Amino acid sequence: MTWVSVAALYFIVWWLTLFAILPFSLRTQDDEQEVVLGTVSSAPKGPHMLRAMVRTTIVSAIVLGSFYLATRGLGLSIDDIPQIVPEIR
Repeated sequence: MTWVSVAALYFIVWWLTLFAILPFSLRTQDDEQEVVLGTVSSAPKGPHMLRAMVRTTIVSAIVLGSFYLATRGLGLSIDDIPQIVPEIR
């Protein structure tokens, strides 16, 4: 894998992880009992995007590192995945 393909794969994994991590530890205005007039009570209390981006970066690095370890270190490939669907002849 070239550095361009690794960067592209990391970019894709990072975005998928971001949207998976965003709902965790989200505090709404209703949870905090501080609803701002003119907003819905389910609106987030604060953005906390920096914390979410740091968590996303760490989890993405772990996922990509695990993928690298499985493919380069252990020599696994797509052919090593057990066949789930029977062959149709």
